[in-house]
Amino acid sequence: MQRVLTTGTLLGLLVATAAAFAITERLKQIKSPVYGTKVSAGTVARPGRPVLISPVCGCPTSKATVQITLRHTGPVTVTIVDSAEHTVATIASGVHMDARQPRQFPWNGRTDAGTVVPDGVYYPWVHLPRRTLGLINKITVDTKPPKVLSATARKGGTPVLFAAPGRTIAIHYEFSGRAHAVVYLGRRKITTGRASRPDDKIKWAGTFGGRRLRAGTYVLSVGAQDLAGNETPADRRKQVTVELRYIQLAPERITARAGRPFTVHVETAAPRYTWQFGHKHGSHHRRSLRLRAPSAAGTYRLVVTEHGHTATAVVRVRAK
Repeated sequence: MQRVLTTGTLLGLLVATAAAFAITERLKQIKSPVYGTKVSAGTVARPGRPVLISPVCGCPTSKATVQITLRHTGPVTVTIVDSAEHTVATIASGVHMDARQPRQFPWNGRTDAGTVVPDGVYYPWVHLPRRTLGLINKITVDTKPPKVLSATARKGGTPVLFAAPGRTIAIHYEFSGRAHAVVYLGRRKITTGRASRPDDKIKWAGTFGGRRLRAGTYVLSVGAQDLAGNETPADRRKQVTVELRYIQLAPERITARAGRPFTVHVETAAPRYTWQFGHKHGSHHRRSLRLRAPSAAGTYRLVVTEHGHTATAVVRVRAK
């Protein structure tokens, strides 16, 4: 009798298991009423990238966009919930959608009352007349600007950039987290780095708005822009001083004997330069320029030029 009961129980379990399996397979074949779901920061979808937004950045990533497509025409409501599944905002309420027609709904990172939500992770939910779907697409809200821990172009002294096509100076930085380096001249942004690592370097070519700046001393400020769009405030950026030059002579004051040769060092990134000394002139490419002093004692000027940029040295010629 016990054996019969055991066999019957076993057969019942097998039947129940088979029925559950059949129901599961049937559910797998039922297509979701919502498809083509895309959640992006701003208005451009970037598959594979986390959706990070900052409602306070005033930038393209200040909002998220939720795109959905319905298999059947009908009304839809889209809400945003926090990690505890509490509704914080309704971004679409009873909106009529045609079947197979994608539609986008923006969320500005704020509640229905207009206040910025706390930093954290949020999810879009889609409500249909008879069903609610909680999407797994995460939207991370981050309003904290990144910190610049350090920024330097050279250890000790002011770095010098001899500007020319292809010549740059590297500014090494360290941030509090992943962010793009941003370099400013005064209040204006002059270059933004591509890398988003916490520590790296960004290069500057001595240009502003695509044009080369005049020779001189420039105080740059280095900030950071994180992936959510937050930027380091101006008073928290690190300053870097760079000396921009095109051509330089060393020494700038020379004493030579009349009729005797002397040498001056020419520092430039240009492949060639021209020189004028007294009534003589010429062109050269080497960094050591060797000339002969005039036979008459006096004070002369040596002018060296490359693409409109000049450097001058004073040559004092003494009698033999």
